[in-house]
Amino acid sequence: MNSIERVRGLVRGEDVDRLPVQPMGMMFAARHAGIPFIDYTRDGSKMAEAQLRFAEDFGIDCLLTCSDPAREVIDIAGAGSVDWFVDQGPAINEDRAALLEKERLRTFRVPDPTGGGRMHDRVRSIEEMRRRAGPGMSIVGWVEGPLALAAELRGLNTIMLDFVDDPDFVRALLAFCADVAIAYAPAQIAAGADTIGMSDAAAGLIGPTLYAEFLWPEQNRVLTTLRHRHPEVLLRQHMCGRIDPLFRKMAELPVDIYEIDFPASLQRARTELGEQRVLAGNVSTITDLLQGTPEHVYETCRRCHQISGRFHIVGAGCELSPFTPAANLHALVAYARDHRPDGSRSATVPARSEALRSDHTPVPVV
Repeated sequence: MNSIERVRGLVRGEDVDRLPVQPMGMMFAARHAGIPFIDYTRDGSKMAEAQLRFAEDFGIDCLLTCSDPAREVIDIAGAGSVDWFVDQGPAINEDRAALLEKERLRTFRVPDPTGGGRMHDRVRSIEEMRRRAGPGMSIVGWVEGPLALAAELRGLNTIMLDFVDDPDFVRALLAFCADVAIAYAPAQIAAGADTIGMSDAAAGLIGPTLYAEFLWPEQNRVLTTLRHRHPEVLLRQHMCGRIDPLFRKMAELPVDIYEIDFPASLQRARTELGEQRVLAGNVSTITDLLQGTPEHVYETCRRCHQISGRFHIVGAGCELSPFTPAANLHALVAYARDHRPDGSRSATVPARSEALRSDHTPVPVV
């Protein structure tokens, strides 16, 4: 069973050979491939090379195209608000935010995602990934969510004040950012992405009332539009941090896979998002994967599986540290290789791990 069949089958509630494993590895993948992360973000061919090597060497079930917060920003407003570094991704400098002057929003236009800019670079990377990996590997395309992109354009601290000071401006900015995502995703799908991930990293900062009034409608518009136009594509939602108060409203989104960060309650996610929604992640990137032992990582994966039940993808709560011990990542993969969604033992070969035995007993899953 290939990775696309495995993930799609899991989403549909079908019997699959083992749990999928899809940790978010960007800086880790670049470091593993010996590629400076700044080059990884600037050159889609290097991103493709790093992701292909990461998947092959560790047995990962996807190639991930998330990389940095400045792709859409630069194509919309230029690079004036972006700082570049030697071995990390570009970052937004809020003192030079593109929308320091709100009136500039009227001049913004949705970029052409195949027009030669940084958005196009991701599209080209997906094309190379699909060509080299073949039709069976899951490729996760990526778009900035409406609030994530709005914060990158306006500045995170400033837009938080805007919710109170100028709500009409916030609505207009979120609508524009949703339009960008709606335009960007189809180009990635045409290039070969079978899944589209959408990240709204700042959503946990606004609380359930503002989320329901401002952000949820635009998230829903993006996801509903993609669902209608591309029903074959899986939709994935990522929102960093402790987003527990948002779960009940998030459950109304047409999402196939919810990535649950490690500060959030996986039990509450399962209760409020629904018993048959796929939950991914929740393994801590710090105390488990960076600082823990392989045995500890394996047991944490077991806990996440027990809570999530059969609709579960093994993974980290957010991006892997580039300094994650390889043995800990092998342990994460080993758990997925060892178990079917119902908790019974898989017949697949366990992932390589010098520090981890593969004779663990099955985990009961309801």
